[in-house]
Order: sequence, then structure tokens, then C-alpha cells
Amino acid sequence: MRIPSTQALRALDSFARHGSVWRAADELHLTRSAVSHQLRLLERDLGFDLLERIGKGVALTPRGQRYASDVRKALTVLGDAVTRDAGTGVGGSFAVSCTPGFASLFLCTHIGEFRQMYPDVALRILTPRRLDDVSNAEADAFIAFGVGNWPNRAVEPLCEISFTPLCSPTLLNKVGGFSRPSDVLRANLLHLDDTEDWARWLALSKVENPDTEGGIFFSDMNLVFSAAIAGQGIAMGDELTSRRALSEGRLVRPFDIAIKSPRSYFLVSEHAKASHPVLEAFAGWLRSKLSENRILPY
Repeated sequence: MRIPSTQALRALDSFARHGSVWRAADELHLTRSAVSHQLRLLERDLGFDLLERIGKGVALTPRGQRYASDVRKALTVLGDAVTRDAGTGVGGSFAVSCTPGFASLFLCTHIGEFRQMYPDVALRILTPRRLDDVSNAEADAFIAFGVGNWPNRAVEPLCEISFTPLCSPTLLNKVGGFSRPSDVLRANLLHLDDTEDWARWLALSKVENPDTEGGIFFSDMNLVFSAAIAGQGIAMGDELTSRRALSEGRLVRPFDIAIKSPRSYFLVSEHAKASHPVLEAFAGWLRSKLSENRILPY
């Protein structure tokens, strides 16, 4: 039986204690829609209703109340374990070089949990100039995006990535919707560095003779997403980095067609550092977060 994500369980626990989505959202530093999304995902995973509508609001069902009580006990046990086992020798300075998109759109939204689990670790997050760059001498480990070819390095696959078009609801309404793949050419195509991803997606979608050289080019995925969210065009995005924007409704996915990227995310380090206690702790935590967010392993 698959254990639900801790984020969803925390959302349920907070809702049970406060009795409202907006108070839970405030406590968890999330939007109301994000909390509601976590509760719906939890209901889907469990296979039974946690919430019921009462008047204009929602409340826990009797079964939801019992489950929330069990979740509170389990979270308490986990919290006690973190407090008890903190300072068990995992500590010191540790620097991770991470691609900008992965860092800002995924890692930075969860990294506080790692700090809570390992308070004696002084963690630094660095960003490289290239997505596959593992040359920074200041970094102890790298989260790199490439084909996995880093000679004389310890390389651990993290997850594969598939790309699909993403745009803002505002743009979708402005252009009157996209009924077929070729309709994306009516909007600005937003590119990360080159036209490769768009060219492959349009070819898979059987769009004839598309002009992929137009549009706007960016050197950072954060800029691509910022432009897409602002309604300036349509971007190619992946489930990992776009999850929050999709769940909050800032981006929408107009087509189900996706292309598998020839590159993936990897955890890379020097062989001499591969058994470093902090790196082992960080790698285990990172694998757990990717699994919780339903990001399939490599």
C-alpha cells in the first residue's frame, strides 16, 4: 500500500485543527487552492471521502475525522523522531549546485523540511551557467540536467522528464482556445535556449512545416515560466517544475500530447564525496520528495 504524501497529510491535519481551508493555507504558507488540491489528491489516494459540504462550507466526514486523528498521532511520532535523532553526526557545511528551474520551482519549495530534519547542516544552494555543468569546485554535489555522461563522477539518476505546452488561462481565452496542435503557432512560442523541444513536439503532433524560429528565447526556465504566466506566450514545461503553477491555476495544459526529453535530472558528485554523510542524507531526502510528488524515478 502506497503511503500518501506528507504534504497532503499535513494539509489534512491543519484543516482538521483549524476547521477551514484558508486558516490551513495560512499555516502551511500555501494558497487555498493548493490546500484544496492536496485534500482532493488525498481523497483519491485513500478511496473514500474526507470532506462533506455543509451549507457554504466544508467539514470532515466522520470517517475523515477518525483518519485525521490517526494522522495527527503519526505526525507527532515523526516530529518526535526528528527532534530525538537530530544531531546524530550529520552536520557541517554542504553546497549543492542545482539548475535554476529545478532549484526555484521545486527544491526551494521543499528545502526547509531538509533543514528541519538536519539542523546541523549549513546548506548552500548554487546555480550553474549550463544545465549540465558539474565543474564548480565550491559544490559538493550537483543536480544536473543532461544525458548522464559525466566521466569519473558518481552519477545517480533522479527522474525522467516529459515536456508539453503550457500557457496562462488569460492567453487561452485571448486566442479563443487551442482546438488543434497547429493553433499554438497563433501565440508567441517561448523557448529555453533553442527550438529543439518545440520542434520535436510539433513533429510528434504532425504539424506540417511549422516555423519554430520565431517567438522569444530565454536563458533561464524561471523567465520562460514568468512570461507564460503573464500571458506573453506558450511555453514547453514539465510536470516537475510546473506542478505548483498548474495546481494553483496560473498555468493550464491545453493538450495531452507530451514528448519525452532525451535528458534527465541526475545527482552527480566526485567519487570521493559519494559516501559523505550529508550527501547520503540529502540524496535520500530528495528521492523521498520526488516520490511524494509522484515524479517517476529514472
